[in-house]
Amino acid sequence: MTDRYAVFGHPIAHSLSPDIHAAFGRQEGIAVDYRAIDAAPNGFLAALEAFAAEGGRGANVTLPHKEAAFAVCTTRTARATRAGSVNTLLRKGDRWHGDTTDGAGLVRDLTDRHGQDLRGRRVLLLGAGGSARSVAPSLLDAGIRELVVVNRTPERADELIDAMGEPGRALSRYWDDLHDLGDFELIVNATSAGRDPSASFKLPLSLVNSMTTAVDLNYGDAAIAFLAWARSAECRNTVDGLGMLVEQAAESFQQWHEVRPDTDAVYAGLRGNTRLTGEE
Repeated sequence: MTDRYAVFGHPIAHSLSPDIHAAFGRQEGIAVDYRAIDAAPNGFLAALEAFAAEGGRGANVTLPHKEAAFAVCTTRTARATRAGSVNTLLRKGDRWHGDTTDGAGLVRDLTDRHGQDLRGRRVLLLGAGGSARSVAPSLLDAGIRELVVVNRTPERADELIDAMGEPGRALSRYWDDLHDLGDFELIVNATSAGRDPSASFKLPLSLVNSMTTAVDLNYGDAAIAFLAWARSAECRNTVDGLGMLVEQAAESFQQWHEVRPDTDAVYAGLRGNTRLTGEE
């Protein structure tokens, strides 16, 4: 039976992951059977079980299944346990092992590709869902000075901060407090607020200083609203989630195939792609 790989999400037709893993496979001379599987929330577990029965050896997981993927795993990496979120699955016998590679992908993209030094930075994280949970531990591990999480549902932000276990450096605040939080060197949008193409994204200008980099974990159309605000606020740098997507995919590829592909050529090839919509 041929080993199979996939990305699960809902919706998922927009996903660039099959293209990315196919490119990695060609680069490394590995035949890769990787497809996109659309699974509604109430059908995710059944779809994952059917995938395993058909030879599924590894999978990526995107919205809205990252926390459900965490729950289905028998074993997990320390960073996945801390995040409470899984985006990478590896089949071990008849069980799933889980990891989260989003945070490592984000940090690698910011530091290696965009030349950012995250040490000592004050960081604002917007959102507290699976995507936010997946990047928060890696941001802390990268040496930032303070992480402030703001979410429209305060309880979710509190849960994320509690999971980080670093009360001195990580704290939660209410969305209505944004005007009073001061400024940040890094603002990360991990919400889905920009997915409506007609929506505008408005945040207080007081959040921005002369060094602020604004990052949207989305890419393509879904990142337009937030990055438009960031440019109007005169943020020093604006970054979408395409680089993170490629870097986290390379982390997954390495776990499945025991070789880490070169990401620069794949990233460059995708940058001009007109299909850049959505979030992984």
